Amino acid sequence: MTFESFIDKVNIFCRSGDGGNGIVHFRREKFVYKGGPDGGDGGDGGSIFLRGDSNLGTLLHFRYNKNYKAKNGLTGKRSRKRGASGKKLILNVPIGTIARDQQGNILCEIMHNKQESLVLPGGKGGLGNWHFRNSVKRTPLYAQPGLQGVELWITLELKILADVGLIGLPNAGKSTLLSVLTSAKPKIGNYAFTTITPKLGYVKYKEEKSFIISDIPGILKGASKGKGIGLRFLRHIERNVVLLFLISAEEKNILYIYKILLQELSYYKYNLLEKDRLLAISKYDLIEENMKNNLPYNIEILCVSSHYLKGLNYLKKALCYKLKILKVCG
Repeated sequence: MTFESFIDKVNIFCRSGDGGNGIVHFRREKFVYKGGPDGGDGGDGGSIFLRGDSNLGTLLHFRYNKNYKAKNGLTGKRSRKRGASGKKLILNVPIGTIARDQQGNILCEIMHNKQESLVLPGGKGGLGNWHFRNSVKRTPLYAQPGLQGVELWITLELKILADVGLIGLPNAGKSTLLSVLTSAKPKIGNYAFTTITPKLGYVKYKEEKSFIISDIPGILKGASKGKGIGLRFLRHIERNVVLLFLISAEEKNILYIYKILLQELSYYKYNLLEKDRLLAISKYDLIEENMKNNLPYNIEILCVSSHYLKGLNYLKKALCYKLKILKVCG
């Protein structure tokens, strides 16, 4: 998937169906004198729903088709027969999608595969004239019109669902670590922004213990203000339970890099700092003795080597503990 094809925020125009009109009709049969009102109700207009689809990983399919209208309900019929309701319109979205109105209010949130959530209700069908008969008005000449549907510009925003978010500067070794921890095969290269879309991987540990980890594209200093491509993907960190910071031992000042990453998260949303976190130092075989005094002190630190497959089991175990998959880390 290219950067251009990974679409995680779109605006679409939706309109639910109008309700059908009730009708004015009177029963007319041979040998039946003044059969009375029997106008049927109109059908309800079609509603618009979002449905989670685990096979989707982007909102790309909304990029070129941004107008969606559900079917109208049909007019009522004689003999008190109701008009057909408009068919509901279902829009398939990736799991983790939020729908908002233009004021930013959340309309619904899709968290599970095949979950259906109402976005816009259809207009209610009008009542036929038989509803309005009484002892005074035995031949009502009135029926209700159907209510109009609702139209609204809706913002769809995708936030990837993962237990662990992998965070670091470009070229910190995140893609390589993801590839050895999971069966994912992200693009790997020795240059900045190798990863330009979030990647998901499934990490298996002992027995039935497992979790999902996402590789967030590299965050530069100033990402929260739009520098680089980090700003676009910071929203995906919001749903992570644990944040795994990865810093290369090639960095001369690991503490400084760690503070930059924390700063960018706090600028975007301060409550991101409330999440549990770990720090992994990659390429630890390159770390120098004098650098060990220049490390953060208020976070658990693990050293790993993706190339030599060192420290990976300790890292999995520590993450399982943070995720409360394991009761005891040891």
